[in-house]
Amino acid sequence: MEGISDIRICGMDPMRPPQILKQPYINLFFELVHKAPKEWCDDFNRLIGKRTYPVKIEPSTGLFIETWVRKPDEISAVLTSLKKVITTCNEEYIARIEAERNAVVNVDFKNDKGGEQGLLNKIIAELNFDD
Repeated sequence: MEGISDIRICGMDPMRPPQILKQPYINLFFELVHKAPKEWCDDFNRLIGKRTYPVKIEPSTGLFIETWVRKPDEISAVLTSLKKVITTCNEEYIARIEAERNAVVNVDFKNDKGGEQGLLNKIIAELNFDD
């Protein structure tokens, strides 16, 4: 599976292409390169907040961002805005996962135990796994 940092819009949903209808709006379904995790979708929906037109991603499917516009010339601006939110969402999601991972490492290895186990815990906690 691709990584979270790879999540981006790759096109429109081929099953629901934009169409001019009688209604004064155009439904848009932007497709992501791969399915996003539920937590990422929840973060996206929180970050997107209130917009001129509603925007959401369904966490159960995690593959399409849904919105609408009134005029075709608004689509480009909506796409640009969505790209920025996706980038922010990716960065925040990755930061949260890393923080959770570090918290687990700190809980597991930084317990104040004496003796040899305490020394082992200290050494493990201080290991640098970066390149």
